Amino acid sequence: MQGRGLPFRVATLLTGLLECLGFAGVLFGWTSLVFVFKKQHYFEELCEPDAGLLGNATGLDDCRAQDEQLSLIFTLASFMNNFMTFPMGYIFDRFKTTVARLIAISLYTSATLTIAFTSADTAVLLFLAMPMLAVGGILLLITNLQIGNLFGKHRSTIITMYNGAFDSSSAVFLIIKLLYDRASIKASFIFISVCSVWHVGRTLLLMPRGHIPYPLPADYRYGLCSGDSPQEEDEKVVESKKLELQSEAFLSPKKETPEQQQAPSSFWSHALSQRFAWHVVWLSVIQLWHYLFIGTLNSLLNNLANKDSALVSTYTNAFAVTQFFGVLCAPWNGLLMDRLKHKYQEEAKKTGAPAKAAALRSAVPSLALTSLLCLGFAVCASIPVLPLQYTTFILQVVSRSFLYGCNAAFLTLAFPSEHFGKLFGLVMALSAVVSLLQFPLFTLIKGPLQNDPLYVNLMLVLLTLLTFIHPFLVDRECRRKESPGEVT
Repeated sequence: MQGRGLPFRVATLLTGLLECLGFAGVLFGWTSLVFVFKKQHYFEELCEPDAGLLGNATGLDDCRAQDEQLSLIFTLASFMNNFMTFPMGYIFDRFKTTVARLIAISLYTSATLTIAFTSADTAVLLFLAMPMLAVGGILLLITNLQIGNLFGKHRSTIITMYNGAFDSSSAVFLIIKLLYDRASIKASFIFISVCSVWHVGRTLLLMPRGHIPYPLPADYRYGLCSGDSPQEEDEKVVESKKLELQSEAFLSPKKETPEQQQAPSSFWSHALSQRFAWHVVWLSVIQLWHYLFIGTLNSLLNNLANKDSALVSTYTNAFAVTQFFGVLCAPWNGLLMDRLKHKYQEEAKKTGAPAKAAALRSAVPSLALTSLLCLGFAVCASIPVLPLQYTTFILQVVSRSFLYGCNAAFLTLAFPSEHFGKLFGLVMALSAVVSLLQFPLFTLIKGPLQNDPLYVNLMLVLLTLLTFIHPFLVDRECRRKESPGEVT
């Protein structure tokens, strides 16, 4: 890094971290916002007096329909957060950073302004605003993940740190909840909307017009003041791809041919691979647990606290506070991957094994650890004891911070960088389809199971055990590729 390179890249890194921390993943602070929406009587007309039920936090008896409506909004928003990642990833790959970020900022600002001017009478607009907020936020994250390419050997650490910041941004809605008595929800969301000016400024000054390549070419420059034309940026990306092709394929050095070294693999060859399919299963099952837990937490706390509004508020705040620590948990996962990657690649140099296989093997412990954390979270969440929820909150935030960071880092290690946006979008889109199960599961719990989630939880715990197959298969594949007798 020459001249202003290092300070400029650090500025890009830190402002990107702030952007993810303050804006990108606010949707997942939904539990705090639901508390405020109920205070403002959103969908309260759906509540029906029922002398046979205990009093509800809103002062009416049976508000299951209100809970279902709010849960449906979160289900739709979380689905769009994932499903639209595929077309957004295509836009990012095809039209590059500046266009993708301007679309993200437009969606995000439109959403925050809509929420700001929504009232109990127009609460139905949340069905439009929350999905727009989710899609805008995830696209901001996608455009920021490439910043890891600026810091070579720390790439996985930075990617996981950004995903942790994405998780931690859910604490923003806690701040809105705590300020509710002093600042209206309208004022809070107007302030967030005004911050879009900062997003635009960062897009023009601190982000590339194209993509940040990996490996990084010598004298790489970016930003409005870089002096590089779009054509020069494209030439540097081409130079980077030539460097990447040297280590892209899973080939034994003794069996490689010049034609194999130069032939880039297609997007669909990766999208239809067994490795990608099991990664979709791994992400989908763990994510379903998290989405169902976040979307139904307010209802769960009301049941466990016997509709005590003050107690529900205390636990809601505790949950939101733990979410903030995602940014501190996630980098440890990336650090583990970077350390293991360096170790395995050094071993590969001595044995002559493919460096790409050694790099991918570094993701195996992180994949397995994430599955284990989710299993612990799932077991705790299945025990209906209110004080135990503090432990559940801690395991949930650590598991979730590992989940998305590990997902992004794994894709960068397992597949070519030119397909990252599309593959990242596809895995999120497919997992989004699975996440739609959260609403029928919630309806099943509130209806036929009469607020007893035991059977649903047991089913999901058993499904969580399936996620351990993915790291096992990746490890077996890597060891086979590293075997001296392997023929490719």
